[in-house]
Amino acid sequence: MKNNELNQRRLQATPRGVGVMCDYYAQQAENATLWDTEGNEVIDFAAGIAVLNTGHRHPKVVAAIEKQLRAFTHTAYQIVPYESYVALAERINELAPIAGPAKTAFFTTGAEAVENAVKIARAYTRRPGLITFGGGFHGRTFMTMALTGKVAPYKIGFGPFPGSVYHGVYPNAAHGVTTADALQSLDRIFKADIAPDQVAAIILEPVQGEGGFNVAPADFIQGLRKLCDTHGILLIADEVQTGFARTGKLFAMQHYDAKPDLMTMAKSLAGGMPLSGVVGRAEVMDAPAPGGLGGTYAGNPLAVAAAHAVLDVIEEENLCQRASQLGQHLTEVLNKAKPECAWITDIRAQGSMVAVEFTDPQTGQPSPEYTRQFQEKAMKEGLLLLSCGVYGNVIRFLYPLTIPDEQFRKALDIIYRSLTR
Repeated sequence: MKNNELNQRRLQATPRGVGVMCDYYAQQAENATLWDTEGNEVIDFAAGIAVLNTGHRHPKVVAAIEKQLRAFTHTAYQIVPYESYVALAERINELAPIAGPAKTAFFTTGAEAVENAVKIARAYTRRPGLITFGGGFHGRTFMTMALTGKVAPYKIGFGPFPGSVYHGVYPNAAHGVTTADALQSLDRIFKADIAPDQVAAIILEPVQGEGGFNVAPADFIQGLRKLCDTHGILLIADEVQTGFARTGKLFAMQHYDAKPDLMTMAKSLAGGMPLSGVVGRAEVMDAPAPGGLGGTYAGNPLAVAAAHAVLDVIEEENLCQRASQLGQHLTEVLNKAKPECAWITDIRAQGSMVAVEFTDPQTGQPSPEYTRQFQEKAMKEGLLLLSCGVYGNVIRFLYPLTIPDEQFRKALDIIYRSLTR
């Protein structure tokens, strides 16, 4: 089947609201390589939007799914439970940077995890208010759209959104936004919009994903923790994109001394299978009544089996350490290209959560046009890249952490050429 034929079928069969970036169709994948229906080979630096930290079809993940497939595929955990769910919760409880005893519940998507974190926070605090940040992305459901700090394309035409949601300013050194500015924006919310004793939770991504890979400064996280402790507010870390070795730690919050009360996770948790979760302080997680949490497919046994294998692979293959090494190599190449590419204004990295931002050297304005050109140059050489940022002027690099060294070097060469020619 030809790609152009499939494109015609897609346009006829599926709605335009499901935006599709590539004009080719996946036929097969292995680790960091994709092959399309016409046999073309692509180096995958998108990884299903940060889902494949352990690569496409890691043998241990495949074997775990196959083994579970021979046992059973579904019972609904809330009807007939199974040991693998409990064991995975025990592993996450042990690994997550939560103070004191922790508990974990599993769901299906990242947005579903965030929705349930909100439910848990409101049940525990008996308060309605939520504070999040501009540039953040938390999902496409109504509550998570309200939390998301980016209008296009996520919010256009879908309002009104749930109330009692307020947006602060996220620190961004490249744009002149300091930690003090960000914390002052919360103080303004308390004075103008909602009293702090009515706020259930502050939710943030420790590294903003869709917002442009903006890394939260340590003093900002510490300031949020102090603010939450002062007013009895819960701190929720959205680790949907940052989790499972991407930043050089299993979770990005492990880069900080302050600990969240709740954390959401998804994406690379199950190596491509749909699984998400919320982990948090035990007394907080126990706030909802029995039946208040769950879902028909929540904690699907095939996905849970894959997640166990993912955690094994991260440990056995030292993927946290590898994330730091690969990220360092990539940032070195980007810094080497910077003197020859006047469009580069900032390079941001935490482990292998690396991004480069482009602005017009003449006007100083964000340049989504140059960003697209860079993306297209790389794609012509067989390298798939994703953009992000509020203005669409940032490229993020989301290669599998298991990518072979030779293939990674080839991709870095493509990046350098695409920036300097």
